[in-house]
Amino acid sequence: MINTKVLALATVLLSIQLTACNEGQKDKSNYYTEGDYASVEKYDSHVHINTTNPWFIVHAREDNFRLLDLNVEAPGLPSVEEQRGFSIANVKAFPGELAFVTTFDVNNWSDSNWQAKTLLYLKESFDLGAIGVKVWKNIGMDIKDKDGKFLMIDNPRFDTVIDFIQKNNKTLVGHLGEPKNCWLPLDKMTVKNDRNYFTGHPQYHMFLHPEYPTYENQVDARDHMLEKHPGLRFCGAHLGSLEWSFDELAKRLDKFPDMAVDMAERISHLQYLTTLDHQKAVDFFMKYQDRLIYATDMSASDDMDSTAKAKEYHDVRVAHWKYFTSDETMTAPELENSFKALHLPKDVVDKIYRRNFEKWFPGYPRK
Repeated sequence: MINTKVLALATVLLSIQLTACNEGQKDKSNYYTEGDYASVEKYDSHVHINTTNPWFIVHAREDNFRLLDLNVEAPGLPSVEEQRGFSIANVKAFPGELAFVTTFDVNNWSDSNWQAKTLLYLKESFDLGAIGVKVWKNIGMDIKDKDGKFLMIDNPRFDTVIDFIQKNNKTLVGHLGEPKNCWLPLDKMTVKNDRNYFTGHPQYHMFLHPEYPTYENQVDARDHMLEKHPGLRFCGAHLGSLEWSFDELAKRLDKFPDMAVDMAERISHLQYLTTLDHQKAVDFFMKYQDRLIYATDMSASDDMDSTAKAKEYHDVRVAHWKYFTSDETMTAPELENSFKALHLPKDVVDKIYRRNFEKWFPGYPRK
């Protein structure tokens, strides 16, 4: 005869095991794995493609990425008009896989007709498909007026241009200032890639140039510009130059509801902060999951070894995916210490890689 008490106990234990198993399955289904990487639709919201050679776009497609090509007025790059030409040609060649953000020349900003010429160029760019406008760190860190004062982004001469961008429902992308490491000596910088960059670009290493505006000057000018233009849809490139502190970044996201930030060339900074406090990193991503946009700052030009670069870029993108999705302990070439990955839920990962981009950059051409 079967002992009814034993049978009842066995039934209870089996029920507990099945519940735990179902919960585990349910929990597991809420997260991506490395194997999901290629199947998930993603955007990289910050790249620079200065060629019509298709290798960069083709390899991004293999990783299931659509791209946002940013024109930028920077030394060593083609003119802003040439960059726009590359963008338009690539958008036509790869419909639905690429969009572009235009920019404008500020070297002649003090000329009496500068505003009119700039507005005309932006209108042409919008008519040609540009979905946003980028401003670069030469504003605040390079160009001066006739009295030797640095041109800052909150200068009143920019107001008409910014108003035009807002009225046309375009997004302003701002690379304004630099990482705070820029104002530190090389041996005090938190990530190796900053040490390498500022070693190679001493003209932008502000620790060597105390006569230039301070880090606080750069951030304050950007904030003042946003205060003057409420409702402007703004994407702070490179984590809005607030990469050194979750708290400081949170303050700006709380203050400016129409501001998001991209992660271009700053994921190592997020990983550095993660080494300091993993739970704070997870909490930040969960709280501000609607304001964070994946980006890399990868580039393409005719003088690159496309085979080697394509592999390098793929490996970097996969490593980023693991940082956001897995629960592994990881290392990164930019950091001294290991860190635990964030293991974010699918819904948050989808926002970072796709949905936030679609919100902050409306008008992306689709097939």
